[in-house]
Amino acid sequence: MTYERTHSDYTDFRNLDRLVRLRRMRGLARLMDTALRIPGTRFSFGADSVIGLVPGVGDFALAAISLYIVNEARRLGVPNYKLLKMLGNIGFDAAAGSVPLVGDLFDVYFKSNRRNLELVLDH
Repeated sequence: MTYERTHSDYTDFRNLDRLVRLRRMRGLARLMDTALRIPGTRFSFGADSVIGLVPGVGDFALAAISLYIVNEARRLGVPNYKLLKMLGNIGFDAAAGSVPLVGDLFDVYFKSNRRNLELVLDH
Protein backbone atom coordinates (compact mmCIF):
# COMPACT_ATOMS: atom_id res chain seq x y z
CA MET A 1 0.00 0.00 0.00
CA THR A 2 1.45 3.35 -1.02
CA TYR A 3 0.77 6.74 0.43
CA GLU A 4 1.42 8.74 -2.70
CA ARG A 5 -1.17 11.32 -3.59
CA THR A 6 -1.64 13.42 -6.62
CA HIS A 7 -1.58 17.19 -6.49
CA SER A 8 -5.34 17.36 -7.04
CA ASP A 9 -5.94 15.42 -3.80
CA TYR A 10 -4.59 18.37 -1.85
CA THR A 11 -6.06 21.28 -3.78
CA ASP A 12 -9.14 21.62 -5.89
CA PHE A 13 -8.43 24.80 -7.82
CA ARG A 14 -12.04 25.26 -8.95
CA ASN A 15 -13.19 25.59 -5.35
CA LEU A 16 -10.24 27.81 -4.53
CA ASP A 17 -11.11 30.09 -7.45
CA ARG A 18 -14.74 30.20 -6.31
CA LEU A 19 -13.71 31.16 -2.77
CA VAL A 20 -11.40 33.90 -4.01
CA ARG A 21 -14.19 35.36 -6.16
CA LEU A 22 -16.65 35.26 -3.26
CA ARG A 23 -14.18 36.99 -0.93
CA ARG A 24 -13.58 39.75 -3.48
CA MET A 25 -17.31 40.23 -3.93
CA ARG A 26 -17.86 40.33 -0.18
CA GLY A 27 -15.07 42.88 0.27
CA LEU A 28 -16.45 45.12 -2.47
CA ALA A 29 -20.00 44.90 -1.07
CA ARG A 30 -18.71 45.81 2.38
CA LEU A 31 -16.68 48.74 1.06
CA MET A 32 -19.59 50.07 -0.96
CA ASP A 33 -22.37 49.60 1.62
CA THR A 34 -21.21 49.10 5.21
CA ALA A 35 -17.54 50.07 5.59
CA LEU A 36 -18.11 52.92 8.03
CA ARG A 37 -20.08 52.68 11.26
CA ILE A 38 -21.15 55.49 13.55
CA PRO A 39 -19.84 54.58 17.03
CA GLY A 40 -22.49 53.57 19.54
CA THR A 41 -25.13 52.91 16.88
CA ARG A 42 -26.03 50.18 14.42
CA PHE A 43 -25.93 52.75 11.64
CA SER A 44 -23.40 51.99 8.90
CA PHE A 45 -22.75 53.32 5.43
CA GLY A 46 -20.12 52.97 2.75
CA ALA A 47 -18.54 54.52 -0.30
CA ASP A 48 -21.86 54.33 -2.14
CA SER A 49 -23.34 56.90 0.23
CA VAL A 50 -20.31 59.19 0.20
CA ILE A 51 -19.46 59.16 -3.53
CA GLY A 52 -23.17 59.40 -4.32
CA LEU A 53 -23.01 62.98 -3.01
CA VAL A 54 -21.16 64.02 -6.19
CA PRO A 55 -23.89 65.47 -8.42
CA GLY A 56 -24.57 63.82 -11.74
CA VAL A 57 -21.86 61.23 -12.04
CA GLY A 58 -21.56 59.78 -8.54
CA ASP A 59 -24.43 57.31 -8.60
CA PHE A 60 -23.82 56.13 -12.14
CA ALA A 61 -20.10 55.63 -11.50
CA LEU A 62 -21.01 53.56 -8.46
CA ALA A 63 -23.47 51.55 -10.55
CA ALA A 64 -20.64 50.73 -12.94
CA ILE A 65 -18.53 49.52 -10.00
CA SER A 66 -21.45 47.45 -8.72
CA LEU A 67 -21.64 45.66 -12.07
CA TYR A 68 -18.42 43.88 -11.07
CA ILE A 69 -20.42 41.81 -8.57
CA VAL A 70 -22.95 40.93 -11.27
CA ASN A 71 -20.18 39.87 -13.65
CA GLU A 72 -18.55 37.70 -11.00
CA ALA A 73 -21.94 36.15 -10.23
CA ARG A 74 -22.36 35.36 -13.92
CA ARG A 75 -18.94 33.71 -13.97
CA LEU A 76 -19.92 31.63 -10.94
CA GLY A 77 -22.99 30.30 -12.75
CA VAL A 78 -25.78 32.25 -11.04
CA PRO A 79 -29.03 31.77 -13.01
CA ASN A 80 -30.24 34.51 -15.35
CA TYR A 81 -33.33 35.38 -13.32
CA LYS A 82 -31.12 36.18 -10.31
CA LEU A 83 -28.75 38.19 -12.49
CA LEU A 84 -31.74 40.24 -13.70
CA LYS A 85 -32.80 40.81 -10.11
CA MET A 86 -29.26 41.97 -9.30
CA LEU A 87 -29.30 44.37 -12.25
CA GLY A 88 -32.68 45.65 -11.05
CA ASN A 89 -31.22 46.36 -7.60
CA ILE A 90 -28.36 48.33 -9.14
CA GLY A 91 -30.63 50.23 -11.52
CA PHE A 92 -33.08 51.10 -8.75
CA ASP A 93 -30.23 52.25 -6.50
CA ALA A 94 -28.73 54.43 -9.25
CA ALA A 95 -32.06 55.95 -10.27
CA ALA A 96 -33.28 56.68 -6.74
CA GLY A 97 -29.84 57.81 -5.59
CA SER A 98 -29.64 60.42 -8.34
CA VAL A 99 -32.46 62.47 -6.77
CA PRO A 100 -30.86 65.37 -4.83
CA LEU A 101 -30.83 65.03 -1.02
CA VAL A 102 -33.57 62.38 -0.82
CA GLY A 103 -31.46 60.08 -2.99
CA ASP A 104 -28.46 60.50 -0.73
CA LEU A 105 -30.53 59.40 2.27
CA PHE A 106 -31.88 56.53 0.18
CA ASP A 107 -28.33 55.34 -0.56
CA VAL A 108 -27.68 54.97 3.16
CA TYR A 109 -30.63 52.60 3.65
CA PHE A 110 -30.88 50.69 0.36
CA LYS A 111 -27.73 48.58 0.19
CA SER A 112 -27.89 47.09 -3.30
CA ASN A 113 -24.46 45.43 -3.17
CA ARG A 114 -25.27 43.59 0.04
CA ARG A 115 -28.59 42.48 -1.46
CA ASN A 116 -26.78 41.24 -4.55
CA LEU A 117 -24.20 39.39 -2.49
CA GLU A 118 -27.03 37.65 -0.62
CA LEU A 119 -28.52 36.55 -3.95
CA VAL A 120 -25.17 35.05 -4.95
CA LEU A 121 -24.71 33.32 -1.60
CA ASP A 122 -28.26 31.91 -1.78
CA HIS A 123 -27.32 30.32 -5.09
